[in-house]
Amino acid sequence: MTMKVGFTGTQNQLTKAQTFMLARVLDKLSQHQMVEFHHGDCVGADAKAHDLVVVIRPKVKIVIHPPLKDEKRAFCAGDEERPKKDYLDRDQDIVNECHVLVACPKGKDEEQRSGTWATVRRARAAKKSIWFIFPDGMDKIEEGK
Repeated sequence: MTMKVGFTGTQNQLTKAQTFMLARVLDKLSQHQMVEFHHGDCVGADAKAHDLVVVIRPKVKIVIHPPLKDEKRAFCAGDEERPKKDYLDRDQDIVNECHVLVACPKGKDEEQRSGTWATVRRARAAKKSIWFIFPDGMDKIEEGK
């Protein structure tokens, strides 16, 4: 079975531990036939994840879901680009198009005013599996139910 992977993460830079674990997770997902990688094209985690996919799995199709506002946009070059949308709408599109969501939040505790955690809540509502990678490099898989 082929797999489409969605990504959400902090606008801050990933920690070294998160970056290391994200590379391992992307490699593992590639072994499970990852064919597409979807992200929101923001500075910080989205841009770092994009760069890792380009290097680790250059044949994986990268699909960009850009926000309406350009202030925090990374302007990554993907294979496909969806129309610009409001943050929450494009986050929902990422969830809709993926089988599993990889989330790199800035902390372990869920936050209400966080795009990363809002995307996680949407993935939970859609019963998608979520692979968390926390700032200390620890990871946790939450199976979709």
